[in-house]
Amino acid sequence: MNPLEIFAAYTAYQIRPGTWVINFMSGSQNIYLLEGEDKALLLDTGYGSGTLRAFAESLTDKPLICANTHFHPDHAGGNGEFEEVLIPRGHEIDDHSVTKNTGPFDITALPFPNYKRLTLEAGDTIELGNRSIELLDVQPAHCNSALFFLDRRERMLFCGDEMEAAQVILFENSRNEAAAKSYDIKERLLNFKANTELLQAYADHYDYLMPNHNGAPIDKSYLEDYLQLVEKIFDGTARIEDKLNHRFIEMDPRSASFCRIRQGKGSIIVVKEEVLKVYGTGN
Repeated sequence: MNPLEIFAAYTAYQIRPGTWVINFMSGSQNIYLLEGEDKALLLDTGYGSGTLRAFAESLTDKPLICANTHFHPDHAGGNGEFEEVLIPRGHEIDDHSVTKNTGPFDITALPFPNYKRLTLEAGDTIELGNRSIELLDVQPAHCNSALFFLDRRERMLFCGDEMEAAQVILFENSRNEAAAKSYDIKERLLNFKANTELLQAYADHYDYLMPNHNGAPIDKSYLEDYLQLVEKIFDGTARIEDKLNHRFIEMDPRSASFCRIRQGKGSIIVVKEEVLKVYGTGN
């Protein structure tokens, strides 16, 4: 099958005036386009098909600026369509996950393979013209290079892959040898808990969470389910499943080592051997 039929079959729908969801990967992944009075923000760039920028520009007449929720291949692979990209701090840790990834497209063939990286920090804002996007801190959980994007005007919080409806992936996936050696499942789980508590702390400022995978928007009630999930891992009552029920993750050569853990509406996918090190140990 032509990779364009899966990884670049973009469709779009508008959930509010000036807020577009660009959908692809058989409906499982979202990119967001946020319009202000002066500029439009493209939030993530997919795998690098070379066709995303033209598609986004067909939806808006505002000048495009581009940012990544985090530096992973399905979110930053297409950065080379742009002269410069706003990227969260920590991207150097996750760099190989994008630049050394043998994905569906040759990202070195994009128009700007040496695009300029402009580092985003927690506390920064992206001004679009009567629409400000505020950056919130994220501890390393799903990855090492994430920030939350809070849109107070439209009452949405864009959470990347750190929170979603189907599952949050918490196994090490940076392709960075040093990061892999220092990976600590307890630290990741506690960071995931802290990130979820941060989302709860800002709950009065947004109506919906906007993940990048498996449906959006989603309700804030997911947060409590995920907090209970972490608690149940540490107290030894969480339900561990060996069957992943995820067609793309099952293609990973490491998938036999993964497990899924569910609680309420939420679930995570982790390395089973790693999570058993902290299962039932208390927080």
